[in-house]
Amino acid sequence: QVQLVESGGGLVQAGNSLRLSCGVSGLTFRDYAMAWHRQAPGKDREFVASISWTGANKYYADAMKGRFTVSRDNAKNTVYLQIHVLTPAATAVYSCASARNTVPTTYDSWGQGTQVTVSS
Repeated sequence: QVQLVESGGGLVQAGNSLRLSCGVSGLTFRDYAMAWHRQAPGKDREFVASISWTGANKYYADAMKGRFTVSRDNAKNTVYLQIHVLTPAATAVYSCASARNTVPTTYDSWGQGTQVTVSS
């Protein structure tokens, strides 16, 4: 019933920017904070960013600050992750998740993820 579907990934060139999307259905989107994680090959899943119910508050992992921008459009039930400048280190599966807090320690639902592969 609850679905989170990421999109926007693919094979991309280093130096470009990229915006990922996560469409949400089956829940009242505006009632949830949203978060992005990523998992690189052979690595553990790591937190990237999160955003509050209205988008007024945002939180980034220290290593991600300045490199990503998280945003949301409640009218479209969609959360976004902007990767400012792609590098090979950004290669990972990016997943979105719903949560009850802006800086979540637990999550209610997860998407299946979208693969980002950065060439160069």
